[in-house]
Amino acid sequence: MESSEEDDEYVAHEWITPQSSVSAAFQSHTEKGIRKLCSELLELKDAVENLCGNMQSKYLAFLRLHEEVVEVEHELITLQKHVSAQGILVQDLIRGVSRELETWEKLDPDRTKPDPVCAELTEFLAKITPDPKPTFLETLDALIVEHRVEDALLLLETEDRENDETTELLKTKILDQLVTVAQQPSLSIFELKKALTGLVKLEKPVLAHQLLLKSYGSKLQKRVESFIPSCSVYQETYPATLSQLVFSTISNAAKDSVSLFGDTSSYTSRLVQWAEYEIETFVRLVKENSPLLETASALRSASVCIQASLSHCAILEKQQKVLKFSKVVLVLLTPYMEEILDLNFRRARRRVVEMGRDGDAEVMLTSSAKVFMSVIKDNLDQLTPMAISHFGGIVLNKILQLFDRYVEILIKALPNTEDDSLIDSKEHLCFRAETDAQQLALIGAAYSVSDELLPVAVSQFFNLQSEKEGPGGGVNLEYKEWRRHLGHSLDKLRDHFSRQYVLNFVYSREGEARLDARMYLQGKGDDLFWDPEALPSFPFQLASVAGDVLLGKEKVQKILLSRLTETVVMWLSDEQEFWDVFENDTAQLQPSGLQQLILDMRFIVEIAVCGRYSSRTIHQLVSAIITRAISAFSARGIDPQSALPEDEWFVDTAKAAISKLVQGTSGSDLSDEHDEHVILHDDDDDEEEEESDSDESTDSIPSLDESSCDSFASATAGEIESPVYFTDPDES
Repeated sequence: MESSEEDDEYVAHEWITPQSSVSAAFQSHTEKGIRKLCSELLELKDAVENLCGNMQSKYLAFLRLHEEVVEVEHELITLQKHVSAQGILVQDLIRGVSRELETWEKLDPDRTKPDPVCAELTEFLAKITPDPKPTFLETLDALIVEHRVEDALLLLETEDRENDETTELLKTKILDQLVTVAQQPSLSIFELKKALTGLVKLEKPVLAHQLLLKSYGSKLQKRVESFIPSCSVYQETYPATLSQLVFSTISNAAKDSVSLFGDTSSYTSRLVQWAEYEIETFVRLVKENSPLLETASALRSASVCIQASLSHCAILEKQQKVLKFSKVVLVLLTPYMEEILDLNFRRARRRVVEMGRDGDAEVMLTSSAKVFMSVIKDNLDQLTPMAISHFGGIVLNKILQLFDRYVEILIKALPNTEDDSLIDSKEHLCFRAETDAQQLALIGAAYSVSDELLPVAVSQFFNLQSEKEGPGGGVNLEYKEWRRHLGHSLDKLRDHFSRQYVLNFVYSREGEARLDARMYLQGKGDDLFWDPEALPSFPFQLASVAGDVLLGKEKVQKILLSRLTETVVMWLSDEQEFWDVFENDTAQLQPSGLQQLILDMRFIVEIAVCGRYSSRTIHQLVSAIITRAISAFSARGIDPQSALPEDEWFVDTAKAAISKLVQGTSGSDLSDEHDEHVILHDDDDDEEEEESDSDESTDSIPSLDESSCDSFASATAGEIESPVYFTDPDES
């Protein structure tokens, strides 16, 4: 009532639905839904009851049928007893009648004419009386019914009978029984061989051989299926277990094949075909259960697979010469192994690039070689001797490509690198080696990897190959060729550093010429002979930075300094703008300028001798520069005979300057500009020392000849900024 009164209050508002109407509408819909749901539940209940009723009726029918079968069995047993009883009665009757006939014959021995009734009775008794000894066919049939196959076969062998239809039928029964026995999955190997021997006796050797291989195949399949779930647990070693299962099965099958069927080619051929099929299945299972191919676990797994498989193949070949499966295994596994190697070295390359992108100067300067070698070692540690023996060449090429990438990253870290094609834009480096000490540290790291760490890491590759080929093999040549490729990669780094250094040596950062002939026009007096503090010009002064940074790396120092020194003197000898200053009539030439220029040249020679990277090229170029300088100054009216002191003075002054600069002066004692020049020249010392040592090494990097130096020194600024590099084939 209250709700209706409330509804009346809002009757004037037609657009408002009364609460009672809303409740009635929802109540109606809910009621309909519940009724429908109840109806469906009732129908479902009826269906379940019908199903249960059907099941119950069928079950009851089954029980009745079972009872009837039991009753029939009892009736059959009873009937069998009746038959046995009747048989006993018949036997008793026969024995009784026989005795009566014998009695009659004894009572009337004189009767010559046989009684027809007695004759018929005697004949009837002879027919129905059982033979005390069973016939051959009865015995054979009884043995077959009792599944005594061996006894049946023995009876067939001992009894020489014609092949009548009954005998052939019984042989077929024996054959069927033997096949059934041989196909039992739980049959032992001993019982299997007995059954197969029976088939051979029945002149069915081909069938027996097929059953032998089929039995071994089914047993292998069950063992493999039971092991497969464990592959995810033993990701690196599961191929060894699978290989053991497969190849041990092949070995046992081969032994049984020879013992049962001999060494006949037809059986051996079928055995080989079956074994190859099982090996293909084995390789497929290895691939299907492999970890991610780009992981170290996958590389280790594949290497273990190759090691185990090829070892088992060698054992099989010793067991039976025709069982040669090594080539089959390699053909099946080579694409798989190559793909894994490719993906793992791609992953290694990404790690090397990430090292350069991290921007950690400490890592790049002090640990780049260690990081690179850890990446290499991560892959090499996964390889087994067999994998190295067959895939070592691929691995070595991958290492060379990875070292090329490492060198390119170091080049990218050097200043003034304008060639963006060297490394992809996505591989932009955050770190730059701005100072000469940092640049020398990067170069020293590359040489440490090339000359010390990598050769030790890959020595096992060549040692294994040397043991395989013997002393007369070409392993040494291959090793030298591989080292030569490393040297080519280092040449790219050294050439880039040297080219950028020459530009920095000749020109300042502001673009002004640093190695300018005008510095020889600004002498302090007419003669340096009386100057006890005579030193080379600043661009030729050397400090000990390279020796500190590359401590213990004399070979690196020699190679760098040799290349740089030759480059600088070649630039001086060929740079016409330098010599135009002396030939200009307005220039004020002084004897001290000639003395300073010759002192600089003698300083180059002496520092090269001191550093043990002196070369004939340096001596020839220095002599040519001195001769040209004397001619230029003489043309301007300066007498070299009176202006120049003895040669011993230049030598002694140069040696004294070397002693003072290297031993008595540190880089911090010089001004920024002086220190910059000194560091650059220490790079020269380091580079030439290394090249000198490399020439004495048996597996040395080829030394530079004059033509290569000439082309290097005469490079234009554009060529210096955009050197040409080999591209990584994997990048494309």
